[in-house]
Amino acid sequence: MTSRLLRALAVICFVASPALAQDSAISFKSTEVASGIYMLEGVGGFAGGNLGILTGEDGVVLIDDGMQPLFNKTVAAIRKQVGTDVDFVVNTHAHGDHIGGNEGLSKAGATIVGHNKLRQRLVAEGITGPSGQTPATPHWLPEITFSDAVTLHLNGQRVHVFHVAKAHTDGDSIVHFPDADVIHAGDVLFNGLFPYVDLDSGGSVEGYLAAQKRVLALAGDGTTIIAGHGPLATKKDLQAAHDMLADSCERVAELIRAGKTEAQILAMNPLADYDADWSWGFITTERLTRMLIRDISHQSN
Repeated sequence: MTSRLLRALAVICFVASPALAQDSAISFKSTEVASGIYMLEGVGGFAGGNLGILTGEDGVVLIDDGMQPLFNKTVAAIRKQVGTDVDFVVNTHAHGDHIGGNEGLSKAGATIVGHNKLRQRLVAEGITGPSGQTPATPHWLPEITFSDAVTLHLNGQRVHVFHVAKAHTDGDSIVHFPDADVIHAGDVLFNGLFPYVDLDSGGSVEGYLAAQKRVLALAGDGTTIIAGHGPLATKKDLQAAHDMLADSCERVAELIRAGKTEAQILAMNPLADYDADWSWGFITTERLTRMLIRDISHQSN
């Protein structure tokens, strides 16, 4: 099984077995994006979403915490960077490749922060693991929740966490460090990759584009953006991702308005010219087209 396929399969759940995760060549790369703020990304295979770290005298804030089977490796990489335990975890959304460390970090004393709908979804649906669906114990759940926004004031930084509705899911949060000019966009940005919009978890293409516009409004030419997946990004990268999705949406919508069926649209392959630059193992042009057809058709009914 290739690392690309592993990456594809692991995007929305814990499908990698513990044995596979432990035996893999996965390691973590740390990049300082501002004073005391780092991006931690997996290399050598799929390690979940990109993590953000704020460290300083007041404690450690971690944005997302990777996949459950890789918990020990992830924590070791964090400790190597900060030299201490995590005090706060901010969940950007409820997918397993972003919240897999919740239980272990909570048991170690970290306080978890997340949107109301994120907590509600975990309570209602449980946790998806290698052995199937299991109830979410209290250690999996955010202890601090919010409906619109919450701000942490630590290490000389404001950590402004705000909700973007019906975007990648219905419980997405963006994390903005306004004093450092850094944004962690969660899965509202797959940098250089076709995005995944989880329609079954309350996401929508319209909301996803609106969330990207909101981040674009906050960003300047010098802003550093940590994507949920993909390399470190700039405003220009986010603008390219937004424009590609908006254009793809309009192409498919035009065909739907013309009365084309799903089979006809797929046969026409309206996103073919994006394939080489944006397709990846989990979201190909065909899958993105199907997703757009489903969402646009639903919105028009």
